Amino acid sequence: MARRPRSQPPAAPAPVTVTVCRGCCCGTTAKHPGVDHQGQLARLREGIGEAGKVRAVDCLDACGHSNVVVVGPSSEGRLAGGRPVWLGWVLSEDMIDEVVEWVRAGGPGLVPAPGTLDLQEFTVSRRIRENLPG
Repeated sequence: MARRPRSQPPAAPAPVTVTVCRGCCCGTTAKHPGVDHQGQLARLREGIGEAGKVRAVDCLDACGHSNVVVVGPSSEGRLAGGRPVWLGWVLSEDMIDEVVEWVRAGGPGLVPAPGTLDLQEFTVSRRIRENLPG
């Protein structure tokens, strides 16, 4: 009698992922004096906590929109039709708070972006989207 192959354990669902551009102009005081770039990143990580994953990358190649933040849907959000949302000009503490609120509520595909985040949304080329790290 042939044995049935063991099935792989189900993969853990992917959380909402927040990718923050920080290695080029987005993360510099030269382009945005008076913005606490490290403080913003710390506030995102602390505020989002276990509700999502925050990562900083060198460059997202959308410098005309700096500071750039990409909010990627969770597995559940993607199944509901959510796609990564590119946000530009994320410079104020209010915007950071809205990103945190959105991630904690479920993110793209599950809940609409709060406050004025929809005004910060922009579209990038397929070439840039496909080169998003991770």
